[in-house]
Amino acid sequence: MLSDRPYMRETDYPRNRTSVLVWLIAAVLAVFVLQVLFIAMPLGNRRLISSLLGLTADNLKAGEVWRLLTYSFVHSDSSLLHVVGNVLGLYFIGREVLPLVGPRRFLALYASAVVFGGLAWTASNWNYGGLLIGASAGVMGLLAVFACYYPHRPVTMLVFFVLPVTVKPKHLVLGLAAFDLLGYFLYEFPHSAATLGIAHSAHLGGLAAGWLFHRCVIEGRWFQHGSGVQMELPGWLKRTRKHAVSPAYKVKVSPSSASSNATIDLRAEVDRILDKINSQGFGALTPEEKRRLDEARDLLSRR
Repeated sequence: MLSDRPYMRETDYPRNRTSVLVWLIAAVLAVFVLQVLFIAMPLGNRRLISSLLGLTADNLKAGEVWRLLTYSFVHSDSSLLHVVGNVLGLYFIGREVLPLVGPRRFLALYASAVVFGGLAWTASNWNYGGLLIGASAGVMGLLAVFACYYPHRPVTMLVFFVLPVTVKPKHLVLGLAAFDLLGYFLYEFPHSAATLGIAHSAHLGGLAAGWLFHRCVIEGRWFQHGSGVQMELPGWLKRTRKHAVSPAYKVKVSPSSASSNATIDLRAEVDRILDKINSQGFGALTPEEKRRLDEARDLLSRR
């Protein structure tokens, strides 16, 4: 029955289960625990995990391209704030973005932001050495997509975990981009010793990747205006479209039969919409499908 569906018992629109997000956070925390354990071990190599998974320009020169992903699971073992800040950002932003894009696109978005951030940092430090660790680029990519969906929705944050500040996502992204651009040209680009360990170039790469992902993958705009070039998404990133249902023949029925048939049709339509949410995310729904969900919920509340 329709009322047995957990989606229709909620007061708000349904969300996908956050299994992909939970796995990402669990992986980050698991690697951090390993880092802490290596510190506590007698004669242990304090930097072993960082040296195995972190990203340096020499790693890429040696062909170790997988480090463009693995560096995001490693965090500073001397500052708990590094891992806590990234995990909180990943959780709070990720739980908003995941229902909008679905699990496959969520993973693709996060991985793209991490890789873009790693490439941007490596290009800036190709001849200067250094080590890149942390999930900040991935979090920045998620934030960019969230701001593209909800540019004007007020968001309240706790600055330094104490001071509440309300800001619009578009202003937050622009502020962070300005901060990282300033930090990049003042400290990272000239390779100043006062950089405070912030990888501004990686943050900028993550933001750029998130914006490009939203424009090119989610919205499907590939900068082909006037060029005649047609580009097609990979099949696993496409939204599956249902075949159009042929219209039913109209017949004269009694009022009671018409009401019963309308209820059955609405139930079938809602089942189809809920299946679509499961496979593609809530963001894939059309305004008409959202209106149908509202009608069904109103119908259940009157029973």
